[in-house]
Amino acid sequence: MTTAAPGAQALAYEWIKFRSVRSTVWTTVATAVLPVLGAVFVATTGSLQSDDTVLGGSLTLSVVAQMLAAVVGALVVTGEYSSGTIRTTFAARPRRATVLAAKAALVAGVMYVLALTSCTLAYLVGDALLPEGRYAQGEPLPALFGIAASFAVAAVLGLAVGTLVRHSAGAVTTVIGLLLLPSLFGPLFGDAERWIAGLSPTAALEKLTQTSDAAADAVGSLGPWPSLLLVAAYTTVLTLGALVLLRRRDV
Repeated sequence: MTTAAPGAQALAYEWIKFRSVRSTVWTTVATAVLPVLGAVFVATTGSLQSDDTVLGGSLTLSVVAQMLAAVVGALVVTGEYSSGTIRTTFAARPRRATVLAAKAALVAGVMYVLALTSCTLAYLVGDALLPEGRYAQGEPLPALFGIAASFAVAAVLGLAVGTLVRHSAGAVTTVIGLLLLPSLFGPLFGDAERWIAGLSPTAALEKLTQTSDAAADAVGSLGPWPSLLLVAAYTTVLTLGALVLLRRRDV
């Protein structure tokens, strides 16, 4: 009889908890549905700007969906602190690094697959419903893979914030602020704007969708892939910091 590796067992345990919590499940469902609804709304109302792309217009609500992905990441850990099940989790898995790694792998994997499927479908729906030849098409490949990755990064960012804050409302507020504030305050930093405004997963997402809203003064002048790499880098650092704190403090 073989025994599954500790990491695989921890991941399986996290998956059971993930699909057992209604708030997490319904937020995940909303994350999947919003991009497609946005594509239908934009196409049927004719609200797409003339200088926008089919890809950008079809993914109008992907920014909101990405915020929900970050909320899911936060709820995966704060929900356990609220219910007290985190004690059971750490009793079953004393190695807290394994627990956090399993949670990160789960939310990143789920959000990547979900976002890639949902955003691809949204693009196809928008392409089918929008008038042919009226708008620039955009370049969906490889952008859609980057878009999905930005959702995964946002979810891990939410997980890191949730681990640090340990309170659902506080974690959700904080992570949404991290997504929005860089773009709002970027213009105040002069030459550093291209770094500050491009710090959030939202900025990287808007560049990847090639929307006309992704102007340099709003989301920074870094390219879409450098922006995504920058976000992934500081998310990794923040997650490692959360792990250090998780090991040092009591439950």
